This record gives sequence, C-alpha cells and structure tokens, in this order.
Amino acid sequence: MKTEIIEVRTGHREGVFDLTGECESFVANAAARAAGGAAGGDGDGNGMLNVFVPHATAGLAIIELGSGSDRDLLSVLAEVLPADDRWQHAHGSRGHGRSHVMPAFLPPSATVPVVNGRLALGTWQSIALVDLNVDNQVRQIRLSFF
Repeated sequence: MKTEIIEVRTGHREGVFDLTGECESFVANAAARAAGGAAGGDGDGNGMLNVFVPHATAGLAIIELGSGSDRDLLSVLAEVLPADDRWQHAHGSRGHGRSHVMPAFLPPSATVPVVNGRLALGTWQSIALVDLNVDNQVRQIRLSFF
C-alpha cells in the first residue's frame, strides 16, 4: 500500500474543496510505482484509492462540482445543520457543534476504484472535501492506494 498526506487550505470559510486533481496525481504516481514492483495495487495499475479525512469536523463527497451542486450542498447542510446556538458541543465559533455532526451525513472516508492507473469516476463525479468548520484553516487528507 502507498499512502501520502496532502494539505488543503480552507481558510476561515465553509466550503466544498475539489480534491480530484490531487487524487489523480497521487494515483498515477502510486500505480506507476506498483507496476515497478512497489507495494499497492495489482501491478497493472488497478486497485483502490481510499481518501480519509482525520478530522472530527469534515467529510467527503463524491459529487458534480462547478455546476452549482457544491453551493446546493452547502445550502442543504445549512438547513439541516444550522449555524446557531442549539448545539450541545458549543466551543469555538457560533454553530461549531454542527461541524461535529456533519460527518454522520458526509463520512470522513471514500473509496474509488482505480483502473489502469486512473480513477474510475463517472463523467461528472469529483472527489470533494466538505468543511463547515470555520475555526480550522488547514486540513490534512490521507490518500492510500492498495
């Protein structure tokens, strides 16, 4: 298995952040190493990419980006998980507790097939970090190819 940690700078705003390019680069490199006999995949560039966010307040989505779906997702999350004072987990910025509930809706991991060294995503699918936590500016994402 090949694994690597990337960082995503989210700033002080909630958002949906595209990870697809970083995932594609990682998989291409990992699949090429696997073909050369290094651990990960089956040696033919086939395997699985696991994306994991080791944070209690962020999640992942496989979603179409750039068409407004990302804004729609944030809008739905704002309705389901409002940034108000109802949350028992109440430290940090107003509504911070919702960020701790969000991973129950958008899990912190996703697995995508890799075929011939390429992500086997659908035509309009992208891999995205979803972060409602405005208190953290940098997120780490663990990519693993096996």
